Amino acid sequence: MDMNEIKEIFFQECEEQLAELESGLLKLNDGDRDPETVNAVFRAVHSIKGGAGAFGLDDLVSFAHVFETTLDCVRSNRLEPNQDVLKVMLKSADVLADLTNAARDGGSVDEVRSRQLIKELEALANGELPQTAVAEPVAKQAPAATPVPAPAPAAAVNEEGFQPVAFSFDDFEASEPPAIEPTTFEVLFRPKSELYAKGNDATLLLRDLSRLGEMSIHCDMDELPALGSMNPEAAYFAWKISLKTDKGEDAIRSVFEFAEWDCELDVTLAGGDHAGAGEELPMQPVPFDLSLLDEEVPASTGAADDDEQLATQQRAVRDEAVSAAATASNVLQMAQAARTPAESTRSVASASAAQAAAQAAASAATPTIRVDLDRVDRLINLVGELVINQAMLSQSVIENDTNGTSSINMGLEELQQLTREIQDSVMAIRAQPVKPVFQRMSRIVREIADMTGKSVRLVTEGENTEVDKTVIDKLAEPLTHMIRNAVDHGLETPEKRVAAGKNPEGTVRLTAKHRSGRIVIELADDGAGINREKVRQKAIDNDLIAADANLSDEEIDNLIFHAGFSTADKISDISGRGVGMDVVKRSIQALGGRINISSKPGQGSVFTMSLPLTLAVLDGMVVTVANQTLVVPLTAIVETLQPEASAIHSFGAAQRLISIRNSFCPLVDVGRILNFRAIQANPVEGVALLVESEGGGQRALMVDAIQGQRQVVIKSLEANYTHVPGIAAATILGDGRVALILDVDAIVGASRGHSLKPEMSLAAAG
Repeated sequence: MDMNEIKEIFFQECEEQLAELESGLLKLNDGDRDPETVNAVFRAVHSIKGGAGAFGLDDLVSFAHVFETTLDCVRSNRLEPNQDVLKVMLKSADVLADLTNAARDGGSVDEVRSRQLIKELEALANGELPQTAVAEPVAKQAPAATPVPAPAPAAAVNEEGFQPVAFSFDDFEASEPPAIEPTTFEVLFRPKSELYAKGNDATLLLRDLSRLGEMSIHCDMDELPALGSMNPEAAYFAWKISLKTDKGEDAIRSVFEFAEWDCELDVTLAGGDHAGAGEELPMQPVPFDLSLLDEEVPASTGAADDDEQLATQQRAVRDEAVSAAATASNVLQMAQAARTPAESTRSVASASAAQAAAQAAASAATPTIRVDLDRVDRLINLVGELVINQAMLSQSVIENDTNGTSSINMGLEELQQLTREIQDSVMAIRAQPVKPVFQRMSRIVREIADMTGKSVRLVTEGENTEVDKTVIDKLAEPLTHMIRNAVDHGLETPEKRVAAGKNPEGTVRLTAKHRSGRIVIELADDGAGINREKVRQKAIDNDLIAADANLSDEEIDNLIFHAGFSTADKISDISGRGVGMDVVKRSIQALGGRINISSKPGQGSVFTMSLPLTLAVLDGMVVTVANQTLVVPLTAIVETLQPEASAIHSFGAAQRLISIRNSFCPLVDVGRILNFRAIQANPVEGVALLVESEGGGQRALMVDAIQGQRQVVIKSLEANYTHVPGIAAATILGDGRVALILDVDAIVGASRGHSLKPEMSLAAAG
């Protein structure tokens, strides 16, 4: 694996860490104060910083360092994560994502914004809380005496709440830091087995620590088991270190930065709570100087001097290492001799239990692999061809074999079941939760809210609802437009909301759920709702409707999907150019979906999108209409029935209704809608498919006959021919013929008066 592949893996992991970061910050913003949530947020930034440092991504490292330092204040309870603090951190998460994308794609970021957020993060870490949060802590206690004549409130908070040695911003301060008197620290370092499993070396960490000042080390061997029950992959030793340094506590902790999660680390001032703990533990002195393990060899003036100095140094290191090994061996023997047989038995049992627990934990983790998406796409295409060939083979056997119980037929049935299982398994590989798309909307809400001066809260539900990767990739654009529309047009300003008796903070709710083999995504806001009078007048002004047109509320609401339509009073960076909701509708229709609106004045609006779970295959009912073969998506069909003459009722000049269980449903002749025939067919001679569409209610679609239920592979008609109203896509049947997949929503819409254009009908298309 070359460096580019490793770097690509790093950026893939960055996406996961950024998602974890934003998820954790949003939980904190919702009032979650679980320490594990704070730790997860800190680890995300810490991991990004560590990986970026390995690849020399200095801008990313610098920003992540400041961000991490501020998060450490929250983690150590030195900074309260209130709404103002989290607002800064959420913006910082956005900039961190921008820096990551710039490092991967070679783009650039807004340096002014980045520098401003660095200053804000540093201010938070120094105790300079946002203005809305300063007054309360200042009133609690008078600040300590300071030589500055008139300390600002932020400085007072800093004097009151934070220790001078808690933080160091040497990398970012222009002025030289004041000199620090050497201080003695007691460090307790206890590695976990994970530290060694990841290739870290405790000796190297101790060596780096020795460079900070004068150091003495004692080894704790209390956890050492009997020789027969030792696990070679376990960690048994701990070290107590006394270090006199002028670098401060931060410098000590930075030595263990990349091993922080794989060890127990306790740093205290000498004489503190942990002072004298060494007398209570069977500590053994480490007899060698760790600085001898440094790789640097001092320069000399001559080759002979170099050889002699190198040989002397190597002998010293070897002698010290042999001495250390002998000491460790003696200690081990003494420890074994001191144990009673019962203690040895307990040690063996304890080690066995620990090993069993480790194996159980390892087996519980689900192994995963990263696979190039192109390979999965190719696999799906091959499965699609397998489905088509299986259908062709079944059709040929049916036409040439009259014995329905032959072994060939039985084998074909098994092949059909296996093909379906293979297809379901492959589709499950591509299925992904909508969580990444939903999380991306959080940033858009924050940005639009800041631009409009509104207070907005985004609530997401059903983030783990899974859908095909192709659908997820195309969801971002329509959702972005809808979010912008909801914040800019749907929600009122805080002043207007208060005047209307509402919470000044508006709520946008984004939900996802499965329904009838489709995914339904709802975007709801608690704003003022659609101003239908304004929409109607704007449509009249734009010559979209006649001034005397009689439209229902639903039809008025759907006017906002017209191209070039906008109710904004002036053009801004957000809206006013008539680009947005028409893009949403086209995008949803391109995915084989539909969208409808439900709005209540003064209460808000709900936009509902219904999309297929996949764009590759579907279960359909193959029907015949005017000697043409069509496929009706099975998810849209409620039931099928054979109409009786007594159940058919005329309504108006050309409308007909069918009575179904004491209720009336409009009867729609599919052949007439698609211009397959000039006159309506006799319903009694055909079959009715009771279908249900979003916003259109139920309709009974009249077809001539049903051929059967089949699973078909979707082929884009628009990509291979052109868009045809009333037709969603095409497929290849088992006999090799091309069949068209019906767009149920378009047919239902045409039955309600939205007739298909003759020039774009199937008859005109040839």
